[in-house]
Amino acid sequence: MARIDLRGDALPEGPALRDLLPRADFDVAAALEKVRPICEDVHHRGDAALIDFAERFDGVRLDRVRVPAAALGRALEELDPAVRAALEESIRRARLVHRAQRRDTHTTQVVPGGTVTEKWVPVDRVGLYAPGGRSVYPSSVIMNVVPAQEAGVPSLALASPAQADFGGLPHPTILAACALLGVDEVYAAGGATAVAMFAYGTESCPPANMVTGPGNIWVAAAKRYFTGRIGIDAEAGPTEIAILADSTADPVHVASDLISQAEHDPLAAAVLVTDSGDLADAVEKELQTQVAATRHIDDRIVPALKGHQSAIVLVDGVDEGLRVVDAYGAEHLEIQTADAAAVAGRVRNAGAVFVGPWSPVSLGDYAAGSNHVLPTGGCACHSSGLSVQSFLRGIHIVDYTEDALAEVAHHVVTLAEAEDLPAHGAAIKARFGWKVPENK
Repeated sequence: MARIDLRGDALPEGPALRDLLPRADFDVAAALEKVRPICEDVHHRGDAALIDFAERFDGVRLDRVRVPAAALGRALEELDPAVRAALEESIRRARLVHRAQRRDTHTTQVVPGGTVTEKWVPVDRVGLYAPGGRSVYPSSVIMNVVPAQEAGVPSLALASPAQADFGGLPHPTILAACALLGVDEVYAAGGATAVAMFAYGTESCPPANMVTGPGNIWVAAAKRYFTGRIGIDAEAGPTEIAILADSTADPVHVASDLISQAEHDPLAAAVLVTDSGDLADAVEKELQTQVAATRHIDDRIVPALKGHQSAIVLVDGVDEGLRVVDAYGAEHLEIQTADAAAVAGRVRNAGAVFVGPWSPVSLGDYAAGSNHVLPTGGCACHSSGLSVQSFLRGIHIVDYTEDALAEVAHHVVTLAEAEDLPAHGAAIKARFGWKVPENK
């Protein structure tokens, strides 16, 4: 891995520090022009376009896009019992965490006779996406479906790419996860075509109000293309892990956690921030040993670790390390330092924070109860991961009596005139015979 030495000199502030840190190339704007004709073809030809694109991109000719209910049931029946038990436990834990995120209606009495009520209403229909490229991600089904269900979304549909090895159906583990969660509307559609299907609707799939779920650059570009027409969670980029560690960290743990994210994709980012040169050297030795003993070495892990998006960043101390990881805004941030909980409590920018040696990112991917659909590319500096809140809309209900309006009418008229919007003030005056009530 490359090394970036930030010791000695004072760390720069803001963008100057961010510019010193590694980041994957992810040009959504360039991809946007390539997905535009795909999305518009789905718009004009519907299911026929989806079938053609499945043949072009996935190598299989579909009879239909929607997955038959029998295929969902069969996938669950044939699921390995150990995998089923693991999925059920992951679902149970995710429900515990996300159920606690529900929002209650709240009424504030502003003045006697004047109230504002905030109620939370779920999105009417959501299209959820589960990737199916280099790996299969039933865990992403759980992470999308559970918060949507706990938010009370009345209509859920899920899309995942067609698989030639399974007769044009999505991967059976994806289908089994849908069956476990009670999602019976599933489509064999991948990438930008799936997003377009949800945005425009087709003969078999009604349009959705929102699309969520991780994916490759084509999914991110399609989400950008449809922003404004539909709601999105985020333009997810390559996965990333940052580890803030000091001399107390175990290099075996640190190396294994860096590899765990590198195996996702050759663009995956693995960043170690440490004030210990000895730890950095030990981690590099461990990486050589552990990489040689795993899979996906040449096509994913080695390119990810050697890519310019990954590095070991040397700093003078944990305080400086905190500044670096806050500037980086990692999707996943592990804290492996002395008094890790206290250090984690000082973190401001991260999609999720994993505290100490027994809370690795892999736990969060599957069974911590937290959500693994998280902001990437530094977006954790301003955005959150997927949650129940993602699927809710806050609506204010304003209810004032005549007396309550009369009390504040002069202020409303004054502000309307200050903004040169006399009709706004007139709407108040009309209710009182065109005479503004005196200030009470």
